[in-house]
Amino acid sequence: MNMSRARERLVVIGGDAAGMSAASQARRLKGPGELEIVAFERGHFTSYSACGIPYWVGGDVTDRDELVARTPEEHRAREIGLRLRTEVTELDLDGQRVRARDVDSGEESWTSYDKLVIATGARPIRPDMPGVDAAGVHGVQTLDDGQALLDTLEGTRGRRAVVVGAGYIGVEMAEALIKRGYEVTVVNRGSEPMSTLDPDMGCLVHEAMEGLGITMVNDAEVTKILTGDGGRVRAVVTQESEFPADVVVLGIGVRPETALARAAGLPLGAHGGLLTDRSMRVRGQENVWAGGDCVEVLDLVSGQERHIPLGTHANKHGQVIGTNAGGGYATFPGVVGTAVSKVCDLEIARTGLREKDAHRVGLRFESVTIESTSRAGYYPNASPMTVKMLAEHRTGRLLGVQIVGREGAGKRVDIAAVALTAGMTVEQMTALDLGYAPPFSPVWDPVLVAARKAAAKVRGSS
Repeated sequence: MNMSRARERLVVIGGDAAGMSAASQARRLKGPGELEIVAFERGHFTSYSACGIPYWVGGDVTDRDELVARTPEEHRAREIGLRLRTEVTELDLDGQRVRARDVDSGEESWTSYDKLVIATGARPIRPDMPGVDAAGVHGVQTLDDGQALLDTLEGTRGRRAVVVGAGYIGVEMAEALIKRGYEVTVVNRGSEPMSTLDPDMGCLVHEAMEGLGITMVNDAEVTKILTGDGGRVRAVVTQESEFPADVVVLGIGVRPETALARAAGLPLGAHGGLLTDRSMRVRGQENVWAGGDCVEVLDLVSGQERHIPLGTHANKHGQVIGTNAGGGYATFPGVVGTAVSKVCDLEIARTGLREKDAHRVGLRFESVTIESTSRAGYYPNASPMTVKMLAEHRTGRLLGVQIVGREGAGKRVDIAAVALTAGMTVEQMTALDLGYAPPFSPVWDPVLVAARKAAAKVRGSS
């Protein structure tokens, strides 16, 4: 037997948050003499913040390398065999090997494994319509995508941009393009931007976007993209209108990148993501784990599986996977769906269920919305804040919170995230001993004001 294969080999597919966190954690637990680690990444970069790309495009982050947490050289220095520009094209689960192709040369080879980590991430949704692959049309998911968009922006004379979609990426990219001096139109098929919020909260985001000079077009479906000289984009067309464009950014959302897993017969959920157990092991597999944007996770509030592509989850998945692959024991219990974003100085946050989520899983609920301020009303620069809260009918269990406001609003959602994770009722929340001083909060924090109103409504409905 070849002594180089006497040790175990861990193969990782994907070189960003989940994959390289898993590789790094496994390396902490087992040295090179016990465990060989080989990681494949089809792009040029590893361990970077995809969430930071809009801020790099907008100029808040000036250097692309600031988004890279750990370089390929740093991974290799820790005895992780990282192969960049190499795409895995096939999984042979019975033979415990993967086929990989060098993106530049086209050369293919097989690599065997004892343990496998699938961290293939997600891909931007590109609708099947004429012109979607034209020059000047960009999805933004990786650093390579961000660099391609910046190259287009710097090489384009016109200053008209159309963003298709108004989720997190769409809203953040619209702000980034405004900062770069573009005239920005956002075409959104929903009734309001930020479908992760209820429409009555999304309308507050709508108002803020228009205040920035962004043209919002809601209830509109893009049907095709028109091209001009040299095959470059020149306009975006909906059923009712046409919007001139020198650059188009697709902010429709992402789907789990699970083509490899599907072809290998691995179990996928309703949203197309891989299904795992609490140890992040792929269901039905003994030596295959998966994490990051390519998996579905348990929603602790609804009890159902969801696809929530966030870097926070991916890094935690990687830690759990690396611990288990390295011979330890760890589990990932699930999520409550917490996320924050911003449009200029407007902070947007949510956790738990929206009204339609609660309806979908058969939960009856009470809903309240309150207006408050980020600080004591008499303290300078106190800014308005809107908090919406959902509580289960009769039991009063907290189901979800949405917050829209200025400075100091967004991170207040963490109070609700902890309460959701703990399974608290809104009545119990009213007794939380939160920090108070006029520069930071009114005597009753806005989240607790909402909890008091929700508790009263629950009592009145019982």
